[in-house]
Amino acid sequence: MAYQDILYGVEDKIATITLNRPDRMNAWTPTMEREVREAMQAAADDGGARVIVLTGAGRAFCAGADMEVLKGLDPDDIRRRGNELPAFDMNRRADWQARYSFYPAIAKPIIAMLNGATAGIGLVHALYCDLRFAADNTVFTTAFSRRGLIAEHGISWMLPHIVGHANALDLLLSARRVSSEEALRIGLVNRLCAPDDLREATYAYARDLADMVSPSAMAVIKRQLYDVPFQTLAEATIDANRNMAIALAGEDFREGVASFVEKRPPRFKGI
Repeated sequence: MAYQDILYGVEDKIATITLNRPDRMNAWTPTMEREVREAMQAAADDGGARVIVLTGAGRAFCAGADMEVLKGLDPDDIRRRGNELPAFDMNRRADWQARYSFYPAIAKPIIAMLNGATAGIGLVHALYCDLRFAADNTVFTTAFSRRGLIAEHGISWMLPHIVGHANALDLLLSARRVSSEEALRIGLVNRLCAPDDLREATYAYARDLADMVSPSAMAVIKRQLYDVPFQTLAEATIDANRNMAIALAGEDFREGVASFVEKRPPRFKGI
């Protein structure tokens, strides 16, 4: 499929979605929104892709919404377009069916490879990814309050779950610029790399997941962790016990044990 504002490809069981407006620091557009969703669906459906990497072309991940596009948008049209989106996966809870919150509904790990400025709607998308690897010169900002906007697209829920309530209030109220070092300290990112090393480190991690980890186990673990905020400990334990019984009867469990005993790489079948 041909895309206008993104690039998409699959190699070594890793699907890569690249925001591709480097001349505009990958500023977010309605076209990019549609294409990222379509590419995420393609990666989710592709049996040859076990991990997804989301990144940006050039010197930024995503500098936020394109202000030139935003100036001409009708607020009613923006709301209408968001409400008209179909559910990404009807089998998942409604919390993961909103306009941008569908990433947790994807049964594969999604790594945000943050190669530069990550702001506003760009930060929202980074937060909905499962892991965040960043270049050590990346600058982050929520941006919204300095544009007269509120905490948009579920960031008021997602950000405190990642960095804690007090840090989230600080970042959202001030919309100040946050260095990569501070982002690592407060848990906003998982790992920092020198800019020239970021791609190698991200893909080494992604290849390890794709080659050495059971896809069915990753899918269940991801669902478990995103369901936990809505569960009691008892409910989480009951759910784990039910899924453990399924896992013990599965091919991936038998292959995982066999590969360990035989001291060879595993040959997992997939989800």
